[in-house]
Amino acid sequence: MLRREFQATDESVMVALGAGLAAASEPGLVIYLRGELGMGKTTFSRGFIQSLGHRGPVKSPTYTLVEPYTFEALEVFHFDLYRLGDPAELEFMGIRDYFGGDSICLIEWPERGIGVLPPADLEISIEPAGTGRLLQVRAGSVVGDRVAQRWQPGN
Repeated sequence: MLRREFQATDESVMVALGAGLAAASEPGLVIYLRGELGMGKTTFSRGFIQSLGHRGPVKSPTYTLVEPYTFEALEVFHFDLYRLGDPAELEFMGIRDYFGGDSICLIEWPERGIGVLPPADLEISIEPAGTGRLLQVRAGSVVGDRVAQRWQPGN
């Protein structure tokens, strides 16, 4: 499966990378966002969601676990599992209902949902790189491979 790397020198580049991925995405996509606190996972998600037409703030759903965004023919679910105590809690919230052919799921801290979450089509790991960030992208499915090939930074 395809692997790519992108450099984000500042917040605006991280937002542009999120927007570029949104432009390349298709319904049914599951995206894992990995990285320590402060690496830019939510900033990336903001670029993704706002580029689709959302005109409000995009905040990390740390306490609610999921924030839905509805667009004309697509739903985007932004998950932040940082405060998740046990992956079984995801079953109680009906996690499986969020994953379908007409939605895209962005999942921060996916390692907290091991055993319950579906596999990722794309895994994006964000690490420090000098004063910016390095995004390492790995496709985990045919769909993820196709989207990663189309993804152009800054779209």
